Amino acid sequence: QVQLVESGGGSVQPGGTLRLSCAASGLSLSTYSLAWFRQAPGKEREGVAAMRTDGRTAYADSVKGRFAISQDYAKNTMYLQMDSLQAEDTAIYSCAAGLISRYASSAYILTRKAYQYWGQGTQVTISS
Repeated sequence: QVQLVESGGGSVQPGGTLRLSCAASGLSLSTYSLAWFRQAPGKEREGVAAMRTDGRTAYADSVKGRFAISQDYAKNTMYLQMDSLQAEDTAIYSCAAGLISRYASSAYILTRKAYQYWGQGTQVTISS
């Protein structure tokens, strides 16, 4: 049974930092494209960061330069480093894994339909 379990969410002040983790079981992350999505209240889920199996990454414009996706295949875990957090980053963050063609566009790998496996999500709140 495939499971993705997020951790590391919480509440921080604007300008703060958080690192989210996503531990996988039942699959090997090294063979999947990986991504982080978020859903703010009243908004649709959006892709914020993705990583292909060859290491190429893609980011939403709203987080470029502030967020970084990474992985530790030895631990079968992926991460999202979030710096310079802003109130607009408040959302539930979910990790995802999917089998995606290496020819897929950067825009495509940030879409929900590209991914087959999902975590339950972790709340991130930015508030002063």
